[in-house]
Amino acid sequence: MKTLTAFISLLICTLSLNSQIVYYDASEFPLYGKATDASATRYERLPDSLRNISSQPLWELGQNSAGMAIRFRSNSTAIAAKWEVLLNRNMNHMTPTGIKGLDLYCYQDGKWVSVNSARPSGKVNQTTIIKDMVPQEREYMLYLPLYDGLTSLSIGVDSLAMIDKPVIETPVREKPIVLYGTSILQGACASRAGMAHTNILSRWLNRECINLGFSGQGQLNLEIAEVIANVDAGCFVLDFVPNATVEQMDERFDDFYRIIRAKHPNTPIVLLEDPIFTHSLFNQPIAKEVADKNKKINQLYAEVLEKGDKNIYFVSSKDMIGDDNEATVDGVHFTDLGMMRYAELVYPVIKQCIE
Repeated sequence: MKTLTAFISLLICTLSLNSQIVYYDASEFPLYGKATDASATRYERLPDSLRNISSQPLWELGQNSAGMAIRFRSNSTAIAAKWEVLLNRNMNHMTPTGIKGLDLYCYQDGKWVSVNSARPSGKVNQTTIIKDMVPQEREYMLYLPLYDGLTSLSIGVDSLAMIDKPVIETPVREKPIVLYGTSILQGACASRAGMAHTNILSRWLNRECINLGFSGQGQLNLEIAEVIANVDAGCFVLDFVPNATVEQMDERFDDFYRIIRAKHPNTPIVLLEDPIFTHSLFNQPIAKEVADKNKKINQLYAEVLEKGDKNIYFVSSKDMIGDDNEATVDGVHFTDLGMMRYAELVYPVIKQCIE
């Protein structure tokens, strides 16, 4: 055993000394988490046909790469990345790693394990994510930025190593889960991309998840319903209440729902209440707004049931983020703790829907 250990250590040192990092364009590898291939560039979430139809804020958010991931395998002792972001966005309540960084996971013993994040330094970035590994073949998933877009992405490995498409189909791509919603669903304010709850759910459920969260713009826009309806999904999760007003729900919900149901009469649809935001315990107008919205979504759910829809599910927000007031950054947007609690709440519901 000592001889084998010494040999492996020597091999690692030899590879490190005699190899350089060679970069491969990420377009050579499968991209997970897209609702459509009709986008203008690879890392956009909306079809180019909506460029002059959607509002400017919604269209710009569609250029963020939230929920997307690159799958590949390699036997390299190091994994590196070069990437250029679209906007070089910064926010005062979310980490740069979550906004515009990358997040690497490795498939080990039947589950995805966090390796390390690629921390951004600006618009153009280059970094070694992990090094000094034993040179054995591994399956990887590289999550893309949550609140910025990408104009280029390359993955680096040892010059003596192989890098190729994955051989293990995980997460499963057939019948993906489509999630529609707001800034929270887009990923605010996960510290790194892998901690966005849509990505957590994808790992737990072993199913591709498509993130159609749009910060401040989850307002039941009918063109987004068309995008959603064009996905042959195993389940649709509609989490729009934090953005949609009571008036918008009255005006748009029926049409939004009908567009999806017209193409997917039997596919499960999950509705969620507005989270009980932590500052609503103190801010009276916010508390009333949350209560009014949740009363409305409960009413809409009851109306769908009355029409005979047997494939509609409802998730209360009572236990969504706990009762200790520790799950948000700013009273609204989730920390990693909030993301995990949200995922734990909806996981059994979605699992039931796709089994």
